[in-house]
Amino acid sequence: MKRRILVFACMAVSVLAFAQKKMDNNMTSSGGAPLNGDKESLTIGENGPVLLEDVHLIEKLQHFSRERIPERVMHPRGTGAQGYFVTTKSIKNLTKAKIFSEVNKKTPILIRFSSVIHSKGSPETARDPRGFAVKFYTEEGNWDLVGNHIPTFFIRDAIKFPDFTHANKPSPITNIQDENRVFDYFSLTPEAIQTLTWLYSDNGTPKSYREMDGFGVNTFKFINDKGDIHWVKFHFKSHQGIKNLSADELVEVQGRDFNHMTRDLYDNIGKGNFPKWDLMVKVIPNKDINKFDFNIFDDTKQWFDVEEFKVGTLVLDRIPPNFFQYTESAAYAPSRVVPGIGFSPDKMLQGRNFSYADAQMYRLGKNHQLLPANRPVVEVKNYHIDGPMNFEERTGDINYFPSRKSKLTTTFKPEDKRLIQGYMVREEIKRPRNFYQAGILYRGYSKQEKDNLIRNWVGALQKVKSKKVQSKMVSYLYKADKEYGTRVGKGLSLSKEMYTK
Repeated sequence: MKRRILVFACMAVSVLAFAQKKMDNNMTSSGGAPLNGDKESLTIGENGPVLLEDVHLIEKLQHFSRERIPERVMHPRGTGAQGYFVTTKSIKNLTKAKIFSEVNKKTPILIRFSSVIHSKGSPETARDPRGFAVKFYTEEGNWDLVGNHIPTFFIRDAIKFPDFTHANKPSPITNIQDENRVFDYFSLTPEAIQTLTWLYSDNGTPKSYREMDGFGVNTFKFINDKGDIHWVKFHFKSHQGIKNLSADELVEVQGRDFNHMTRDLYDNIGKGNFPKWDLMVKVIPNKDINKFDFNIFDDTKQWFDVEEFKVGTLVLDRIPPNFFQYTESAAYAPSRVVPGIGFSPDKMLQGRNFSYADAQMYRLGKNHQLLPANRPVVEVKNYHIDGPMNFEERTGDINYFPSRKSKLTTTFKPEDKRLIQGYMVREEIKRPRNFYQAGILYRGYSKQEKDNLIRNWVGALQKVKSKKVQSKMVSYLYKADKEYGTRVGKGLSLSKEMYTK
């Protein structure tokens, strides 16, 4: 009997070892199951919504949001300011959102500027996109418009977001950001080229928070009272203009003050020199979505040929009374919208809708929306009860719905009557067109801006040991614009055959 048990045990070990050996190179879930895809989210058709049953996407985003405490995983270095938004143009014909319903409507706001990748104590001179997140305390609840100072993003699908971040964060061995890791990832992510062209220009190192624009980046949806749908992109245009620092200026500024952006913002507000931005929108009717030679829901693209118009002005006139209570405790999530503003099929936005709110709930707790920075100006009525730090006073025996004793009611009126159908797929969007807008951006730069961009690229790629990675990155730049790629290739002493074949 003992010999039989021993034989079975040996067989079990052998089978396990065989299975492990056979699956060594296969990606798996945290439960060990092999994955059927890790580069695209599961959607209904190309432009359909992301499915909640994509358990790998959900698990991946959940694990990502819980990697560190208490610092934010993303946008940890931040600066906050308070102020107001004034509507200058009624757009009731486009959206039923009351914030845009009448001219001169004034809405309080809390803004948080930040860096994306670098840690809480990092210098504000670091090359990095700058977060531009605005919380509007509207009469219909909070609306969070969470974007960056660059109009596009590096990836177009949220399933790539944890990997994008891991590659750009410090090495798990040295705890130093390593260009070899960064460009190993980007050499396999061609959709990033336009955003990298923004980042490695002087736009990647703004002079101040006042002197940069802000963009919603993703495509959102407007719905009016009739149920008409329009797709929209948001742009905060600085009254102060756009001013950046060159690589040489960065060295001088950081030697003086590595908090220069926060100091500049607070000094100007303190002197009454209140920074202002105009909120501009670009709108595409739903019937026109196929009139473009790219996918309008792709967040790596800009809408160059769509007219932009002003709908209001944002003003910063107050420094928050307590940094921790407001700037650190502010919790932004693009999923926080109001009636009349909704979501597009943008796969990056669809993932952000879950991951941002989940990250804030993990970082600050389930009742984080009761904190002063996040509390709506309207009364919150629901049965999301109890939990740590719930200081909301509740009375009565009813904490469920429906109930004959409850005074709460709900109404549901479909806002979006589009027919959405298709097969469950994991596939890249059609018409990715990864390079042409990077070429447009490059050709729009002045001679000095081009020279600085080339210098910054060469300086970064010189730190990469792999000639294959260097050549692949330069090949992307060459596809965007031949001059662009050729100049970077020459700076790296690469033969033309290495990046044009």
